[in-house]
Amino acid sequence: MTTTASFADARALGLAHYAARGVLEHVLARHGITFQQQIALRAAITADTPKAAEDLVVEVQGSLKADPADIRATLDELLAKQLLVVDGAHLRPTDAGRELIAVVGAETAPISARIWGGIPAADLAAAGRVLSLVTERANAELAAQTA
Repeated sequence: MTTTASFADARALGLAHYAARGVLEHVLARHGITFQQQIALRAAITADTPKAAEDLVVEVQGSLKADPADIRATLDELLAKQLLVVDGAHLRPTDAGRELIAVVGAETAPISARIWGGIPAADLAAAGRVLSLVTERANAELAAQTA
């Protein structure tokens, strides 16, 4: 497969994001979980300490820019699926939730290797710097618009 050299812009970024997300969503669908559920569950699993529901809402909103009410509904769905459990003031991932994320990770690892494999490290480093800068600037613009 050959690619035509192009400049990075919002369209190229969006196309890459949605192509990769489409691959992930295909895997997630086989396990009956949505992209937003996976992001929220992963946030609970990777937290250094258990988080309150509102702390998870803030974290997921920071990542996805989703409506807080939708994120709360997502947390309720994860509770109903018994992938999260209420523990006092916190939400904790269950063993089933941890296992699901591990299985999804194992299924997506070879796909990710095929997608990312062979890209020179210098290109990945440059792309990483550009994407970090774009993220920072876009977050600043969003904050200014919603202030």
